Amino acid sequence: MPLISAFYGILIYMYWNDNKQHHRPHIHAQYAGDEGIFDIESGDLLDGSLPRRQLRLVQAWIEIHRDELMADWSLAVKGESTFKIAPLD
Repeated sequence: MPLISAFYGILIYMYWNDNKQHHRPHIHAQYAGDEGIFDIESGDLLDGSLPRRQLRLVQAWIEIHRDELMADWSLAVKGESTFKIAPLD
């Protein structure tokens, strides 16, 4: 599971070949023992939970980097290496 970004204690991962569990492009965000799975196209929380502030930060980050996330998703579902994406500043 490659780490593609980290900011404010939030770790963002994208699994290789992970297009069957949620049937849509998504990322995994971890913070202080919590994990949320987010749809890349909408930013919606698909599964899990994060504290409200961290949830909003992840959704803002998705909005900013949606094109890069979709490019990484295309690589990841083929089992190819993904690229790092800039964190929130």
